[in-house]
Amino acid sequence: MDTSRIPRIPRGLAATFAAGTLLALTACGGTTAPAATPGAPAASAAAGSAAVPHPLTTADVDAWLDGYLPAALEREGIPGASVAVVHDGEVVTTRGFGWADREAGEPVDPADTLFRVGSVSKVFTATAVMQLVEDGAVDLDTDVGEYVDVDLERPVTLRHLLTHTGGFEEKVAGLIRGPGETVDLRETLTTDPPEQVYEPGTVPAYSNYGNALAGLVVEEVDGRPFEQYVADEVLAPAGMTSSSFAQPLPEPLADRLAAGYADATAPPVEFETVGTPPAGALTSSADDMARFMLAQLGEEPALLAPATRDRMFAPGLDEDALGGLAAGPRMTLGWFDRSRGGHRVVEHGGDTNVFHSDLALWPDEGSGIFVTMNGSGSDALSTVDLRNGLLEGFADRYHPGDEPAAAATGDADDQAAALAGTYETSRTIRSNFLAAAFATGQTTIEAEDDGRVLITPGPNAAEPARYEPVGDWTWREVGGSSTIAARAVGGEVEAVGYDSAFTLLPVPAHRSAAVVVPVVGASTAVLVATLLGGLVLAPVRWVRRRRDPAEADRADRSVRPDRTTRVLQTLVRVGVTATVAALVGWVLLVAGVMTFQTPSPLVIRSLQALQVVGLLAVVPAVARVALAVRHREGVRRVVAAAVVALALAGTGWAAVTLRLLSPDISY
Repeated sequence: MDTSRIPRIPRGLAATFAAGTLLALTACGGTTAPAATPGAPAASAAAGSAAVPHPLTTADVDAWLDGYLPAALEREGIPGASVAVVHDGEVVTTRGFGWADREAGEPVDPADTLFRVGSVSKVFTATAVMQLVEDGAVDLDTDVGEYVDVDLERPVTLRHLLTHTGGFEEKVAGLIRGPGETVDLRETLTTDPPEQVYEPGTVPAYSNYGNALAGLVVEEVDGRPFEQYVADEVLAPAGMTSSSFAQPLPEPLADRLAAGYADATAPPVEFETVGTPPAGALTSSADDMARFMLAQLGEEPALLAPATRDRMFAPGLDEDALGGLAAGPRMTLGWFDRSRGGHRVVEHGGDTNVFHSDLALWPDEGSGIFVTMNGSGSDALSTVDLRNGLLEGFADRYHPGDEPAAAATGDADDQAAALAGTYETSRTIRSNFLAAAFATGQTTIEAEDDGRVLITPGPNAAEPARYEPVGDWTWREVGGSSTIAARAVGGEVEAVGYDSAFTLLPVPAHRSAAVVVPVVGASTAVLVATLLGGLVLAPVRWVRRRRDPAEADRADRSVRPDRTTRVLQTLVRVGVTATVAALVGWVLLVAGVMTFQTPSPLVIRSLQALQVVGLLAVVPAVARVALAVRHREGVRRVVAAAVVALALAGTGWAAVTLRLLSPDISY
């Protein structure tokens, strides 16, 4: 799982709906694309600037790790980490740093201490699938409905599932469960699957569900439970005696699991049960992961035949499926493409709420590095910064190289201009109330001189990033190695690929944060002020009546509205109260869901009912404005009534746009 793949902390209204809770969602993905990281060596991007590689020996790697990791763990507030490095068919080193259990003062042991590796599990699932492909038991391009009884809107293949192009929207419910809960894989994946919001095979959109469904295919075709198949056919042959997908862990392993910490000062959390086990349930040690890396690199005992392994490392989809996106980084059959400096690199990262890991291989050089941590650190980017620094440092120290020279086309300026706009990530929710939590994490792209573009915030980053043209509809980060590629039809951009399993899609104007945030923010402010104003005026009138009842009666009679006006005002007040209550309720509900609390359907329906009451109140609110104009009640009263009507309409429009009123409340 991978918190680095969660939508960015939203700005403005994002705090209203999601605050920082989106960062708690375990996403089971890869780490961020290579980026400049404090404390990490700079990438060698200029032609002819590649440094001389260091010898990839135990002494050199240990010295480099000692110079980087202890200080990085201390800086980021992470209790402990374990690292494995392999090269040329040998384990170069496995190391433990810091504490496996901070309270008990138990140090990390690379052989004995176990960590949850999150979405690194997906590579094991993909390996299991490719074993069945190799044996002829399944076909990558056959509808998975031939193997599993699952009711999907559109047919998908194992190729789609392994490349995250099944078209699925995100699904949050049940992703992380309590320590005592069990998971029925078939029931979890075949009951109410997520909607397919994209045509399969066309839009990379990272999906835990999709990878887990591939794991269910393994289970259904082989006949053994998925966990047992992987134990027998992947873990055991690789010599991984300290690893398991079992939840809870078997007793001999359970006592060796590192304590996991949600932040730098928090106590350890309880065991996290992953609701989609093939996508993120593996527990392992650094020593075992070293064995797995060697097996993936072809050392005996190999898990796959050389031809199958090469197929797994190659891009899983071609230009016929992806169009212009194929010019950028593409998913292989289970791995992210992290190639840099002229070297082929495949990688997968993963996070739970408290464990954070990364695995990267240089297949052509026979090298690999794995890192895992048992704490989330002092802020949301702590583990991302540390992992990026480690992987960047390893690449620059042992496999330096030059990026290919820029080869911009004569249409670079026009293509940059076409790219300019507002985008949202393909990994999203669109069908239910959680669409509100994903609505404001948007990206803007601006065209600059010489075909360059400025992306704010940069892909998988908090700061803006500048990209220069390097080919037709293709740009590379200035001074870096990450690449974006656009799919355009008739000069209109349909999608921008910025990472192997992640895509930016143009945002329709009505869902743009530039529209949604001001409308909802201003409307909410008006409604809250109206509600508070009524609450303040009520005691003022009460005090005035107590002090001078006769004068209060005369004042009341002078402004007392007629019966129709009173009815309309009452209906408007009910609508305002219901809308404010609904907004508060949605904030609390979404925050709870994003920390894996399960709300009652009755609560969701109740909030929708309140929202409907507020939406219906637009009718009496508009009637009240018309009546105020007809009765010539004065500019102040007419404007006040009109502002309230607009505020109710604004929140009602947002409720419809953000799917708060969707009949589908599965998420």
